[in-house]
Amino acid sequence: MNPENQNQADLDRSSRRQLLEGAALLGLASLGGATAASASASGAETKAGQAGARITKGRIKQSIVHWCFEKYWNVEAMIGIAKQLGCGSIELIAPEHFPLLKKHGLECAIASIDMGAEPPFVKGFNNPKYREQVLKATKDSIDACAAHGFKNVITFTGMAEGLPNDVGAANCVEGFKEIIGYAEKKQVTLCLEMLNTRDRSHPMKGHPGYQGNHTDYCIDIIKRVDSPNLKLLFDIYHVQIMDGDVIRRIREHKDYLGHIHTAGNPGRGELDDAQEIAFKPIMEALLEVGYQGYVGQEFIPVRDPLAGLEQAVVLCDV
Repeated sequence: MNPENQNQADLDRSSRRQLLEGAALLGLASLGGATAASASASGAETKAGQAGARITKGRIKQSIVHWCFEKYWNVEAMIGIAKQLGCGSIELIAPEHFPLLKKHGLECAIASIDMGAEPPFVKGFNNPKYREQVLKATKDSIDACAAHGFKNVITFTGMAEGLPNDVGAANCVEGFKEIIGYAEKKQVTLCLEMLNTRDRSHPMKGHPGYQGNHTDYCIDIIKRVDSPNLKLLFDIYHVQIMDGDVIRRIREHKDYLGHIHTAGNPGRGELDDAQEIAFKPIMEALLEVGYQGYVGQEFIPVRDPLAGLEQAVVLCDV
């Protein structure tokens, strides 16, 4: 077996082991009293528990982004890992799993929208020909969140498809004004995500053609809609690529921050020393401006996924 295949085999074995360990932890979480204590003493813990890597300060609430880790763990195992690490949420997960999250004391910090076979960022409020589909998908997600007490739903401008930026922005304002009253009534906030258009190496590392590819462009739309229930999904990875000046932007747009995402740049990998973003001072800036929402760990693992999550949650626990 060549080294590359051997490394992948090692990773696969590690992931299977972690899935079983996470499932064991979920079982522990449902037990009570002496039974739970006995099971814990027998060593049925995640690798995270053995290493002692978990959130201890808790001033930054943290969330695991489902799509980044679903190839490694099923939902039950991921719930167990989230609880062991001290994360209060698993986000961008299908509403069918909301009752299970609630059962185990977790939230969905931000909900996705179901746009069928296509990624949800392809068709957005910028293009009137998709308006009815986007409105329905958004309303459905708002309803699911409201029914379970969750607070945020993701939203997008959509791909430009030849629309000038000013026209796309005006269409977004018009579209959001059609749904924002409903979101206000349901006490759910829509979070407009800015995405980078520079990285062409992978369909989830960059999004060439996306219209809302600058922070100020998205902030302008939000200000024109003028509702406390439309805010910015500030993805540190995407902002770093397109605009930079991350901490200054956090301070400047503090009143519009609805949700935060992380990932290392370049590569959208782990939050480690191989990438350029200084996450500790960025987390401290979020605390400085009074941000009280969640920070979602949205990196694409290139090594052991649990070890990467352990590293990320400790780094962001300022």
